[in-house]
Amino acid sequence: MNRTILSDEQRWQAVLAREKQADGQFVFAVLTTGIFCRPSCTARRAARQNVRFYPDAGSATAAGFRPCKRCQPDKTDPQQQKRDKVAAACRLLEQDAPVTLAQLAASVALSPYHFHRLFKSVTGMTPKAWQLAFRAHRLRATLGASSTVTDAVLAAGFPDSSSYYRQADASLGMTARQYRRGGDNTQVHYTLSTCSLGRCLVAESARGICAILLADSDEQLLAELAQIFPGAQRMQGSDEFNARVEQVLRRLDNADAPFTLPLDLRGTAFQLQVWQALREIPPGETRSYQALAHTLGRPGAVRAVASACAANKLAIVIPCHRVVRGDGALSGYRWGTARKAQLLQRERKKEES
Repeated sequence: MNRTILSDEQRWQAVLAREKQADGQFVFAVLTTGIFCRPSCTARRAARQNVRFYPDAGSATAAGFRPCKRCQPDKTDPQQQKRDKVAAACRLLEQDAPVTLAQLAASVALSPYHFHRLFKSVTGMTPKAWQLAFRAHRLRATLGASSTVTDAVLAAGFPDSSSYYRQADASLGMTARQYRRGGDNTQVHYTLSTCSLGRCLVAESARGICAILLADSDEQLLAELAQIFPGAQRMQGSDEFNARVEQVLRRLDNADAPFTLPLDLRGTAFQLQVWQALREIPPGETRSYQALAHTLGRPGAVRAVASACAANKLAIVIPCHRVVRGDGALSGYRWGTARKAQLLQRERKKEES
């Protein structure tokens, strides 16, 4: 189901379902009580003929309605307050100076325990993992411009110690020196096969499944793999490897098939957030790019969300095909809109049966 609210009838359905996702998009007012509420308000629902919709609290107030004391629609959305706290903590984590969990928690007036839980619930990552992903992104950007690997590592915010060098290497999936040479001397095993969506390629690094690609020919698949890992040793997998990744092929044909293999996710902190949010969209449902950006607490980052979806290299397992335009129309898909339509139709039929 597309969560973008487009009409009064869709707004009413969101009110009936008490959708938290619709909070911030509109408020509804009740003629018989003179009160307006958030869509997610748990108060008893009024009759449809007594309900009016307004784009925001200011519009409802100007029309003569009072804010509900239960859901407080004239106040900042509680979920947005939480996202704002996490955003403030992320800005601290982006600084070069070391910062402890206690300092982060104190900066947003929370205990370390509650802050850690809040941060992970919003970003899908621990503060430490988020900082490491951010530094890895900065390291990728500085490796090509710095005169030495050491300069790049230090410029990215990694302290000058061997333990932090190992962290930098782990976040890149290879040593910084290898990354600088385009993945030189790293090994990527792959297998080619046929699935219901055409030809597919599954690749694995030492850290886990690093690519699941779709195309019409093996030549296209191998060219894309070479583009992703230009300096790596790309080798066809053994029979043991092929047997292990058989569950990937099953997932390509069935969204409910179990998947337990580790993933080698390489991306920025924001891309990792988007990919985690994609994995939380149930089969048979869709989200708009705008709704996904709103869920992440970044309503203005619609283009960045679209770019993160386009950067996904793990077809189906990271289901970027479940993101559509605000009007429900299909938009670009790394492996073609025809495959996107086929996947969505298949999932919807299964949910309806």
